[in-house]
Amino acid sequence: MNAVLLSTYDLGRQPFGLASPAAWLRRAGVTVDAIDLSRQPLPVNAVTNANVIAFYLPMHTATRLALPVIDRVKAMNPTATICAYGLYAPLNQDLLRQHGVSNVLGPEAEANLVEIALGTPTKAMPPQRSDATILPRLNFIQPDRAGLPALDRYASLEMPDGTRKIVAATDATRGCKHRCRHCPIVPVYDGQFRVVPVDVVMADVRAQVEQGATHVSFGDPDFFNGPTHARRIVEALHREFPGVSYDAIIKVEHLLEHRKLLPVLVETGCLFVTSAVESVDDDVLAKLEKGHTRADFRAAAGECRSAGLTFVPTFVAFTPWTSIDGYIDLLSVVEELDLVAHVAPVQWGIRLLVTWASRLLELEDIKARVGPFDAKTLTYPWQHPDPRMDALQQQVMALAGTSTSSRFGVFETARELAHRARGQRNASRSIKLVLPSRSAIPYMNEPWYC
Repeated sequence: MNAVLLSTYDLGRQPFGLASPAAWLRRAGVTVDAIDLSRQPLPVNAVTNANVIAFYLPMHTATRLALPVIDRVKAMNPTATICAYGLYAPLNQDLLRQHGVSNVLGPEAEANLVEIALGTPTKAMPPQRSDATILPRLNFIQPDRAGLPALDRYASLEMPDGTRKIVAATDATRGCKHRCRHCPIVPVYDGQFRVVPVDVVMADVRAQVEQGATHVSFGDPDFFNGPTHARRIVEALHREFPGVSYDAIIKVEHLLEHRKLLPVLVETGCLFVTSAVESVDDDVLAKLEKGHTRADFRAAAGECRSAGLTFVPTFVAFTPWTSIDGYIDLLSVVEELDLVAHVAPVQWGIRLLVTWASRLLELEDIKARVGPFDAKTLTYPWQHPDPRMDALQQQVMALAGTSTSSRFGVFETARELAHRARGQRNASRSIKLVLPSRSAIPYMNEPWYC
C-alpha cells in the first residue's frame, strides 16, 4: 500500500499534521510520501502510484490552496482514494466531496487514515460535532518527520541581536476546552481537548533538536488548557535542553488565572506568548465570547511585563461591530501599552471570518448580514454597515502585505489611514523619532496567523 500525505500551508512550520499520521501509517506497514507543497513540488510518480492521497487542512489558507491541487491529483490518479483531514476538512465537507474527496476526517485522523490505507471502511466525520459525537482518544506516538524538508528551510525566529534560531514545531495538546464564538476549532472539538503525553512530545522535540532546532513553537490552541501538563512539558524541555527556547499560545484569561506560572515560563526559556486578544471593545469581546475584557487585556500585558515575558497580542481588527473610532481606539491602546513592536503588521488588517458551522451564525445580526456561503473564499461574506470600514480594511491589508517599513511605520500609516477615513488628515501623533528596529523583540519571520 502506498500513501501520499500532502500539506499546502502550515504557517511556515514543518507540518506536525504530516509527521504524526506518517508515523501511524509506517508503523502499519504502509509506504508513505509526506510532501509539504509550501517547500516541495508535487511528486508526480508518488501521486500516480498512490493508493491513498490525503490532504492535511489545518486552516483556512491551507484549504483554499488545496482545492486546485485536489483537482489536479484526481486527474493524475483517478483510481486513488482521496482523503482530507485536519480542522478545516469537516468544516468544508460538502465542498470537498464536490472536488472528489471520498473520505473527510477531522483533526484526530491518524487511526482512520490507517484503516483507509489498509482497506477498512471508515465513516466520514460529520461537518459538525453533535452531543452524540465524541472525537476519538488516540494513543499518540512519536511523529515521523522522515522525508520532510530540513528545518532550516522553514520560518525562523529572528532575535533582537540579529541572529536567527531554527524552529521546531510540535503540539502538547490538541483541541480546546473553550468555545469562543468565532473560533473554527469549536464546531469540530466543541470544548474537547486531548493531551499528548510528555514522553511523546519530548521524543518529537528531541528529533528536531537533532536536526538543528534551537527553538520550539508549541502549536496548541491554548497551552494552558492543561496548566499542570504544560508545566511538566516545559520543565522537561528545559531540563534536557537548557539552551533551547520556546513560545506558546495562551488565552488572556489563562495568563491571569495562572499568573504564578509566568515566572516558570521565563525560567524555562519561553521567549514570548501569543494571545488572541481580538479586540479592546467589551461589546465585541462579549459577542465573540472571548472570556476576557479590555481591562483583562491590560492586566495580562502588565503581568507578562512584570514577569519579563514578551506578550504578543493578535487581533480581529475588523468586525461588523467595529467603528472607525473603535479601530483608532485599538491602535491607541496598543501604543499606550507599548506593544506596537510586538504586533505583526498583518494583524492591523485581519477581518472576521464567518466559516461553515461557525457559532457566529447564532447571532441574529450576523445571520442578517452575511450572504450565501462562498465556495471560493470558504466563508459567508459580509459587508460592514459603514462602507468606510470595508475600504479601510482593504487599504490596511494591502499595506501590511507590501510594506517594507518597520512595524512602527506600518502602525503609523494604518493610523493615518483611519483618521483620513474619519475625515481628518494629519491627525495622528508621530512616533517616528523613536523607532527601534523591527527585531526589538523575537519574532517569527513568517507571521501569518489564520
